Parts: sequence; structure tokens; C-alpha cells
Amino acid sequence: MQFSVIQEHLARGLAVVGHGVASRNTLPILSNVYIGTEEGGIRLVATNLEIAITHWVPAKVGEKGATTIPARLLADVVNGLPNEKIDMQLLSDGRVHITCGRHASHLRATPADDFPQVGAAGERVTARISQRALKTALEGTVFAAAGDEARPILTGVLTKLAGEKATFAAADNYRIAVAGAALSEGAPETTMIVPARAYAELLRILSDVDDAVEITLTPAKNQVQFKIGDTMLVSRLIDGQFPNFQQVIPSSHTTKATFDRDLLLAAVRLAQVVADSSAHIVRFAIKAEGGGSIDVTAAADVGDHAAHVEAKVEGEGTTIAFNARYLVDVLSRVDSDQFSLELTGPVAPGLLRPLDGRDYLHVVMPVRTPS
Repeated sequence: MQFSVIQEHLARGLAVVGHGVASRNTLPILSNVYIGTEEGGIRLVATNLEIAITHWVPAKVGEKGATTIPARLLADVVNGLPNEKIDMQLLSDGRVHITCGRHASHLRATPADDFPQVGAAGERVTARISQRALKTALEGTVFAAAGDEARPILTGVLTKLAGEKATFAAADNYRIAVAGAALSEGAPETTMIVPARAYAELLRILSDVDDAVEITLTPAKNQVQFKIGDTMLVSRLIDGQFPNFQQVIPSSHTTKATFDRDLLLAAVRLAQVVADSSAHIVRFAIKAEGGGSIDVTAAADVGDHAAHVEAKVEGEGTTIAFNARYLVDVLSRVDSDQFSLELTGPVAPGLLRPLDGRDYLHVVMPVRTPS
């Protein structure tokens, strides 16, 4: 194997696939990045057996071949080289010889045959969606998935494709986030549960552009592939039945408060400083009189905090308590100037909606308090 590549291009490619490298594993080969020559360039691959990230880099290939090199070691070497032409060659003793300007390195390599095969996608693309639309939907949902493995199904994001719409839903025992996004063209009805960790890595790759992401389900329907330009992410799917989240979403309300997102977020964050020392509880007192307002308070052994936020309130006033972390999560990630909070009393779920026209809702369960 021998090829020449521009340092900047190789460094960028290694940075992209580097997020697919296993951080903890029992297979040393999973700490490596696969490098294989192809027509017009090289293919970089990294995997932790749950996801695999592939990136194509333009290069001048002199001799075909493939090998694997410790990912962090190679990235550190390449990042330290000047932005000039890099020549890489696999030697007969199994080492890779790297030269760039006045620099030369020899790195230990492992045969490519030992590297796990990345699942191949189906022949036909299942759906297409713009990077911008997918990024917005995932930013509003992925964080709400469960972080522990007690209920594996909740560590994934339910993904439904049907016609010209995609729906993404994530939930743990305390909140539910649901986002809709327009597909670029009609798609067959498809339902899958994608690990939230895979979507978190996909978010690193997506940009705020209208270029298409191609989504392809494997023939066995146990893996899904996302292709974004010269980068491809393949993820395993979670098998099982996602809970019926629709039955938890409130269908009516007795109180609706409309507020400025930044003002309420700032109030909750300050209250959280106190609340974090006592079960993270913040209390809302929603008042309709005087034009409407939300009083945000927190109290603990370390002290207390109170803030007054103006709001437009429809219906009757009420009080309710929430976990501050869940409110900060949604208000800091969903970028809308105005939000509404719909309530039906102190022990019923709260429904948050951004008022910028997007297809999104977020349900937060209340915290029961003595008073």
C-alpha cells in the first residue's frame, strides 16, 4: 500500500472517524483506524461495534492495499505535521512509513484482515432528508433518551419515516421529546429505534445546510446507514417495542403560560444553583393577574432563590414543581424566542412547545412535593 495525501485532508478525515473509535474495549483492534486505498482516494473506518464511521479522503494512490494503525497515535502524528503532502507506505515488516517535508515516522500497524467488517447497506436509499432538518430534530430529542441500560429500549430514539415526514421520539421515565421533520421526498413507512449514542455522533457530522442525508436500512433491518457527503455512519438498531408515548402527551390544559425563553432559562439556571443541593427541585407559581407571570423559586439547606418572569397566562393560575435539569435541557437546546407551557394542575405533566412554528413538543413530569 502506498499513497500521497494532503495533511489537512487526512487530519480532517481522522477527526471525523475518531469519534467511532472504541474508548473501552476488550479487542485492541478497535482502537485502530482502518486505512484502505480506493480509486481516487483512501477510505478511513473506525468502529466500536455499535457504530462505524467511514470517511473518504482524496489521495493519489501508487499501490493498492489496506492496514490499520492505532487511531490516536496516527492522529497525533498527522496533526503535528505541516500542511503539505504526506506520503504513506506499508513496509514489508508491517510498519507504516510516513514522510512529510523534513519529517519521517514509522508506526506499528495491524493487518486489515483483523478489522471488523462494517455492515453493508441495502441497494436502495430508504429516505432523504436535509442536514439542517435532521440536525434540528435530533438536537431537540436525543438528550431526552435514557442514559442507563435499565431499560435498553429507552436508550434509543424512535424513528418513524412515512410519506414526506420523519418523526423522532425520545423518552426516559421523566420526560418525552417528540420532533417532526420534512423528508426531501416520499419514503416507505419505516420504524426503527436508533441508539441515542449513534445519533449523538451523527450530530457531530451534520451541518446547518440543505444538502441531503441519505438514510438506508440494511436488508436484515438490524442496521441503518446515514450518508453525508464523503462521510458515512452505520449504526446497529435496538430490537424491541418502544413505549406508546402518545398516551402520555396531554391533550388539554387549564393553564397556558407564554414566556420569553431566555428570561425563563436564566431564572431556572439561577434557581438550579440552590436546587442542585436538594433534589434539583424548582417551583413555579403561575399567576394570571396583572398581565401574567411565573415566579420561579428554589429552597435548600444552602439557601434559597426567587425570580419573577413576566408571561402571558391564559386560564387559571396554578403551582407546580419540576426537576430543574430537565427544564434547562430543553430550553437550552431548542432555540426558539418564545415558548408555551401547558398545565392541568400541580401533579399532571407539563407540555412545553416552542412558538417558532416547528413541529416539536416536550413533556416534563412534575415532582411531587410536601407543599
